Order: sequence, then C-alpha cells, then structure tokens
Amino acid sequence: MHLILLPFLALLASPAEDFKPLFDGKTLSGWTLFGGKADAWAIEDGKLVSLGEGGGWLGTDRDYSDFTFSVDFRVTSGSNSGIYLRAPADTSHISRTGMEIQILDGTHPKHAKIQDWQKTGAVYHIVPPAPGHEKAVGEWNTMEITLVKSHIDIHLNGKEIVNADLSKYPELEKEHTGLRRTTGRIGLQSHNGRVEFRNIRVKDLANPRSQ
Repeated sequence: MHLILLPFLALLASPAEDFKPLFDGKTLSGWTLFGGKADAWAIEDGKLVSLGEGGGWLGTDRDYSDFTFSVDFRVTSGSNSGIYLRAPADTSHISRTGMEIQILDGTHPKHAKIQDWQKTGAVYHIVPPAPGHEKAVGEWNTMEITLVKSHIDIHLNGKEIVNADLSKYPELEKEHTGLRRTTGRIGLQSHNGRVEFRNIRVKDLANPRSQ
C-alpha cells in the first residue's frame, strides 16, 4: 500500500516543490515596465541587464503573496539596484509602498558611509543583513528570498543573512506602508550602474498549482 501511495503523494506535492522561470533569456514576456525608460534595460546573452540611470522598475505581470524568489546577480563598480517584493503596480516609492531588498557594490568609495540597512541583502531601511557573504565585484551572486505572511528569510550565496518577522517593526509602518501588504508584484529596480540578472525564478507557496 505504501509503495502505491507514496509516489502518488509525491506527484501531488511536486508543483509546490518546483520553481517557475520568470525570464526566458530572450524577451520581457511576463514583465511590465513601471516608470523610467525602456532603454534602461537590455537582454544580452540570455541575461537581463539594468543599464542604470533610467529609473523605474520591471515588475512581474501578476501578484504574489507567499513565495520563494531566486536570482543570480552581478554588480559592476559603484552600481546600485534592488529587488522589489509585494510591490503595488505603480510608480510610487516602492521601497516604502512595497519592500526593497538592496543590491549594490558595497566596496565602492561612494558607498563607504552607508548604513547597515543599505547594504546588499538588507530589507531596505528596515532589516540589515549579516555581513561578509557577497562576492567580489564582477562575480555572480545567488540570492534566495522566502516571504511567507510577515516572515522573511534571505540567503546570499547559500548563507542566511536575514531572518525576520516584519510585523515587529510597528515604528516603521507609517513610513513603510508596504510592511502591511499581503500581496503584490516582484520587481527589479533600475537605479544606477550596470547590474546583470539571470536564473530568475519563483516558487509560489500560496498557490502552487498556478505555476
């Protein structure tokens, strides 16, 4: 009986275990540009590239509530970008109206005096990351973010750098209205400098069969 039942249960569970690619390496199908300039983004050799200085952001064409998002990224000297979570589909201040996970070259002199909550892997302006896990400029990093209800867990290059309950920051909720959001778009920010992305994937934990 168990030999028959266990494979069947495994088939039922498999959609929740699989990641869905969000970028095919060829087009921006499945993404929407919010603000900024379309030419601030490029597709090069299967990579999605923020060329910087264009402003705005690219967002998924659907909302996600509870999910795991995984991406490889590579910064260049002085560059700055971010990953948006549960973002509204507009051009508001997304690091406040949604949430932003910071990506930047923290070794550049212009970033020498930034706060801990501005460093790569931080929940911007809210939760600082454990330091020392990002790779050198020009090398690929892998970030995996799991957001379930108010709990966020972030791994950078296989090491946990954030593990926090976002409901524990009531003093920031007036400024960061996004902390109370339960769903929204996943996005990539165009801020400044060149930042490359690849292996952009999501696992929908709230609706696994919609993948």
